Amino acid sequence: MSTRQSGPAMGNRPAGSHARPEAVTVSEADRRRALFGSAVGSTIEWYDYFLYGTMSSIVFGKLFFPSSDPVTSQLLALASFALAFLIRPIGGIVFAHVGDRVGRKKTLVITLSIMGLSTVLIGLTPTYASIGIWSPILLTLLRLLQGLALGGEWGGGVLLAVEYSPAHKRGFFGAVPQTGALFGLALGNFATSGLSALFSEEAFLSYGWRIPFVLSIVLVLIGMWIRNKVEETPSFRKVAAEARDNPKNAGERKMPLVETLTRHWRAVLIAIGAKFVETSTFFLFATFTISYLVGLGYPRVQALNVVLVAALIAVPVMLYFGALSDRIGRKKVFACGTVAIALYALPYFWLLNQGSALIATAAVVLGFSIIWSTYGSVLGTFFAESFPPNVRYTGVSLGYQVGAALVGGPMPLIATALLARYDGSYVPVAVFIVLCAAVSLIAVGFTKDRTGQPLDT
Repeated sequence: MSTRQSGPAMGNRPAGSHARPEAVTVSEADRRRALFGSAVGSTIEWYDYFLYGTMSSIVFGKLFFPSSDPVTSQLLALASFALAFLIRPIGGIVFAHVGDRVGRKKTLVITLSIMGLSTVLIGLTPTYASIGIWSPILLTLLRLLQGLALGGEWGGGVLLAVEYSPAHKRGFFGAVPQTGALFGLALGNFATSGLSALFSEEAFLSYGWRIPFVLSIVLVLIGMWIRNKVEETPSFRKVAAEARDNPKNAGERKMPLVETLTRHWRAVLIAIGAKFVETSTFFLFATFTISYLVGLGYPRVQALNVVLVAALIAVPVMLYFGALSDRIGRKKVFACGTVAIALYALPYFWLLNQGSALIATAAVVLGFSIIWSTYGSVLGTFFAESFPPNVRYTGVSLGYQVGAALVGGPMPLIATALLARYDGSYVPVAVFIVLCAAVSLIAVGFTKDRTGQPLDT
């Protein structure tokens, strides 16, 4: 085997084999198809996932977790939303193992199928008034299935784009699947907002909320068709070819998780820390802000539209910052955004409390569309550049999903609990954001920027 390569941004490369497999030819058409497939699939997965988050903020507390105390119902609904984040690392491990052993493409088809089925079933689940305690149990189990699927989806979606990218455009390519979260959020909010306006409150609570869950099957079928058109990634094809040329070394690939935790544990820990600021602020803007604005007296449709507008504006901004990272480096873009959100956390809540829809929209656009897009755009590429191809799916999934489980999923629950504990004061929530930013800034400080360097060395 060859000598060990120099360490990447967040870890050390394992030894390669004597014989290097031939270079895989990638056409521009292949790249475009992979980029489109990663974006569309990611959009569908996040639409399904965030639709639950939106409904947990405005509907599920009343229908599935009824209580004499509205705050308790809201907390229980948000807790069911947060529970899925606990299983996402498990989904990441399971599907990343398949992705590193069998291939990125096959894994992404499986995760999309599971997500689609669980989402449709959520739309068909009877409420507490119909079947009692079985209602929240079934809802929570289906939510856990969503978490399992998304745990394997994100890493594969990012790798589908990044492993097809040219070195000088890797930041831009890596930002494209990240926009899937924004499109998915926007679709979910658009559907919820439109149905809220179309139906009366009684009709919406009775059956209107179910429609976007059931209709997601159409999007899933479209996504499956597109992903089946995409070839396996060049990086995985190289790994597979190397395994065929060196069958004695193929045993090293049997347990990607073991290799990741023994050889790349520092990279995993740093990735988890880097994830803190991105995941905490995303769910601050995308989920908690909706319930917070409604609590301040804003109409539900207006609160949904504020986040919808910000999510759509964030798409081109994120692509810009991804391309910018190809010129000035991932680390600079990430660090600048992290410092900015730490400074903005307290003013953000102050602006929301001014009672103006225009000011609230501007506040969310500045925080979500601009500041969050800086570090959100480069996170996927940053992670992908941190691990070698034979364990890359496992490495990026572990870092991303564990970080999300620790602070992302619980974020709306933590924020709601802090507001209740401190008599509606938003200062503790802002302090929590600042702490998450500090953790990520420290983590990224230990990395080496690999912008422009070969992805597979």
